[in-house]
Amino acid sequence: MTTPLDIARAHWGAPLPDWVEALAKACTATSQNRVAAQLGRSPSLVSAVLRQRYPGSLAAVEELVRGVCMAATVDCPSLGELPMHECSAWRVKARSFENTNSLRVRMFRACHACPRFVRPETGGSE
Repeated sequence: MTTPLDIARAHWGAPLPDWVEALAKACTATSQNRVAAQLGRSPSLVSAVLRQRYPGSLAAVEELVRGVCMAATVDCPSLGELPMHECSAWRVKARSFENTNSLRVRMFRACHACPRFVRPETGGSE
């Protein structure tokens, strides 16, 4: 029987990136469907990453896997230590300003001052 770890090793070669190995081990321990649900993504995304066929941003998936499966954290200037995937979610929200609540406004400002924040391409100078 072929495990997700075997699939990842066959498609990624050696050395296997640590986050891909963590993803494969999580899938082996439960299932691709459960891991995908934990990541908030589709099982097909997990399958494509394990097979090194995902056409999207692997950096985004890596941050998600590191936060969810590897318990990686970052030091947020506003919220303190938080899981890497939560930092990523706040950075996505900070791409646009919404005055829906005080936390959202605070995080918009904090994310824009943070070196981890990458301004989206707008086509013009900012």
